[in-house]
Amino acid sequence: MPLNNRLKEYRAKINVNQTQMGNLIGVSRQTISQIERGDYSPSVTLALKIAKIFNVSVEDIFSYEEDGAIE
Repeated sequence: MPLNNRLKEYRAKINVNQTQMGNLIGVSRQTISQIERGDYSPSVTLALKIAKIFNVSVEDIFSYEEDGAIE
């Protein structure tokens, strides 16, 4: 159940590379790359920092789809 994201798309809109994005929110380029690939799910705090950079809600960038119902 991966966390889907549109981070790469949003980064492109403001013409910022992964290194610059990492510097803006205090993480490495590798962390940004892992988030974009879906290999790393950011903490709530980090997701909020990312959303604030783009002046959007966290839900605009990140989405989560469950495979089944919660019991």
